[in-house]
Amino acid sequence: MIYAMVLAGYVLVPVAGVALAGWAHLKPDSLTGLAKLLGRVLAGRAARITLLLFVWWLGWHVLVG
Repeated sequence: MIYAMVLAGYVLVPVAGVALAGWAHLKPDSLTGLAKLLGRVLAGRAARITLLLFVWWLGWHVLVG
């Protein structure tokens, strides 16, 4: 069961990325740019701290583990 869920995730994420890229190519005004998106998301202090802790946790598990 877990194997099927992981496999579905590995298949669906790239498919969603290709679909999003296609949508952005067809209707560029309907999606915002990455700089604007990150500017709005990281406007709050809590979001910046959460991102910092996530990158720290990920780096610890990748580099040390």
